Amino acid sequence: MLALGRNGLKVVGAGLLGLILCAIGVWWIVAHRGVVRLLGVLLALGAPVGVMVLFVYDGLWLTALVMILCWAAALALARAALRAARPERPMRALPASRPKRPVLIMNPKSGGGKVGRFELVERAEALGARVILLDPSAPADVAALAREAVAGGADLLGVAGGDGTQALVAAVAAEHGLPFLVISAGTRNHFAMDLGLDRSDPSRCLDALTDGEELRVDLGDVAGRAFVNTVSFGVYADIVQRPEYRDDKAGTALNLMPDLLVGAEGRRLDARVDDAGLSSQQALLVSNNPYSSLDDIAGGGRRPRLDDGELGVVGIRVEGAAQAAALAVRGSQSEGLTVMTAHRVEVVSEAEEIPVAVDGEALRMPTPVLCTLRPRALRVLVPRDRPGVMIPAPPVDWRKLLVLAVGRTERTSEGPTRA
Repeated sequence: MLALGRNGLKVVGAGLLGLILCAIGVWWIVAHRGVVRLLGVLLALGAPVGVMVLFVYDGLWLTALVMILCWAAALALARAALRAARPERPMRALPASRPKRPVLIMNPKSGGGKVGRFELVERAEALGARVILLDPSAPADVAALAREAVAGGADLLGVAGGDGTQALVAAVAAEHGLPFLVISAGTRNHFAMDLGLDRSDPSRCLDALTDGEELRVDLGDVAGRAFVNTVSFGVYADIVQRPEYRDDKAGTALNLMPDLLVGAEGRRLDARVDDAGLSSQQALLVSNNPYSSLDDIAGGGRRPRLDDGELGVVGIRVEGAAQAAALAVRGSQSEGLTVMTAHRVEVVSEAEEIPVAVDGEALRMPTPVLCTLRPRALRVLVPRDRPGVMIPAPPVDWRKLLVLAVGRTERTSEGPTRA
């Protein structure tokens, strides 16, 4: 930046100002209604446009382009160095025998009708599986169906459906020590993605019945209910409780956010994360193993491992435009955001029960709500030939990079690591 002189300082200053103004605009959009929301839209759209106009008008666009390319290269090299210093260990796959009496539960409505579109029933039955096809007009207790299947001699349980259904049947499989088959027939298939399964063609998951191997993964527990991905408390959990959310997610969220963030309806949560305390959180997310970065949480995916035996914890507390701007500029270093790992999370509230979203399912639970993890409790049967887990780029940690640069030994929970 010094080599680019005063123009470089102008580019950095204008870029930071544009980012701050854009963050303030977004806060006004989600936390207010009416005129203030309209001003937020104008500010969020106008700030980046204004920065680009300034760059062109003052002849700074070439300087800005060079700096962006240099920064992108620096980030790429930093992530490569961090990845090389501590390469991610793949989840270990174990040999698996072919199941003789597999039972698969399928939801024909899940994923917009993927069960019918990919002929999953016919293909599963051709491979010797017994299929229990759910009736969309008559809600069923899938856990009870799974237990009946076990009592009838099933030696494998599987689900073609959403992650909420996957978790319920997975709990039964773990309880009886049976392998579990995930068929990526849901809408987003977060669990299947982090297992390295093919999300574009769920029929490929059935290959595990004839040529499979086994992964041992962790299973989350919230107040006695299993979860495979996340448990959400606070703002998001309040929103998904509303009946209109299923038909209009964005509209429902925009309508409710002002009351939940700054209005009288907004609840604050306290939590005990192992031995540490979190107070007055507006939103709290607990995940079955941590996400690799905040971008992965926002994008709904990418946990590099599902067998590390730790819960991921993210707490958010943003109460004004200034804190929103600090969050945009400082990220995980801002006071409004807490990122941790833990073995035990206890969420408390003044209310006797609170809304909870478990793998996207809207529930209410009595307080306090306890989240724990059952390490490697679930045997997951996966196809030997599968896309695999895409290892996400590690978050840039400048302190660790400095340690690598000077060649010191950094002591971690796993012991000393030589840079």
